[in-house]
Amino acid sequence: MKIILASRSEVRKKILDDNNLSCTVIPSNVDEDQVKDSLLAVGANPELVSKNLAELKSTKISNKYPDEIVLGADSVISLNNELINKPSSREEAFKILNKLNGSLHYLITSVCISKNGAMIWNFTDQSELKMKKLSDNEISNYLKKIKTETLLAYGVYQIEAGGLELFESVKGNRDSIMGLPIKQIIDYIKLIK
Repeated sequence: MKIILASRSEVRKKILDDNNLSCTVIPSNVDEDQVKDSLLAVGANPELVSKNLAELKSTKISNKYPDEIVLGADSVISLNNELINKPSSREEAFKILNKLNGSLHYLITSVCISKNGAMIWNFTDQSELKMKKLSDNEISNYLKKIKTETLLAYGVYQIEAGGLELFESVKGNRDSIMGLPIKQIIDYIKLIK
């Protein structure tokens, strides 16, 4: 079954490819910050923000390609129920890692499949991550290893690219942490084949 991935995430595409799910990439170009701000203004929690963004991405593309199966996804970091956004600069990435430093936080990943402009399935997974207590120098050295465009596109830590070294403990599904709970996606796709 061919699907459309409504994301420019190379990691999400790789997860689909590695699981023999053929996909075409058509980014939704949703203004995530605007959507997050409006949801937070009405009291939405991080899980609801993640779910809404995944659905918005998939239905936006599904409206343009109504007969196709469209997969949208979103991941957010929740620290004490506060949403931590992707950094807009290296300086901001440093501040975010300092905020997470030594703390337990949650990574919430939501996926949504749409067809004919409407959601037909969704799933949200939550992982628990505890960051080591790191010095400013250790945080700076970690950030030097990550390309700026990767940092701004995917957030402050890449589990798949050395980010695991930042953590004291990681509880959750590795694929969800990387952006796609692939087992649940495959289980659902088998049902609709």
